[in-house]
Amino acid sequence: MRKVLLTAFAVCSLSGVAAYQYARSDTDAWREIAWPFPRDGWPAGRAFRCAAAACGNEVELYVRPKIGFCNCDSGVADDDEVDRVADLDLMSERFVPLAPGKVTEIDGMKGRSRPYDLRMSDGSQHTAIGIAVSRHCNLLVAVAHGKGAASGVQREAVEFLGSRDMAHWMTAAIDGG
Repeated sequence: MRKVLLTAFAVCSLSGVAAYQYARSDTDAWREIAWPFPRDGWPAGRAFRCAAAACGNEVELYVRPKIGFCNCDSGVADDDEVDRVADLDLMSERFVPLAPGKVTEIDGMKGRSRPYDLRMSDGSQHTAIGIAVSRHCNLLVAVAHGKGAASGVQREAVEFLGSRDMAHWMTAAIDGG
């Protein structure tokens, strides 16, 4: 009996270590933070912060799946769709596009990204990047914001989203697993 208990303890301990390794980021610059937004019609996602020392300016990133929310035939078709789905309104109702969006691909999921001027509730001005990519009929949305240039915020966010651990999590999240 003791042998069975020790074996069960070892298996559970190893699976706990594996789960921790799966959950932690393979990019040391980014730290996971609590999802800061109230509940809405979609499940909470994951939130991350990259310190100014690592990303040039502090950048926060929020990412979550929206299962069954995408046009199955065309995916993310245009900038209006990015404006509607990218969760910018969770941070502030005051956001204005800075430029037309661009076609974006993250880990084999295609969609669009678009830069925004975002006025936060405390009056501070931030740059935000809305990202919406899809696979099948499922959508993955991300929004990153910081005080740096749009190109820098986008580069840092897309690089992190393309990291091995995030790509693994995004694939599992969007495929419902």
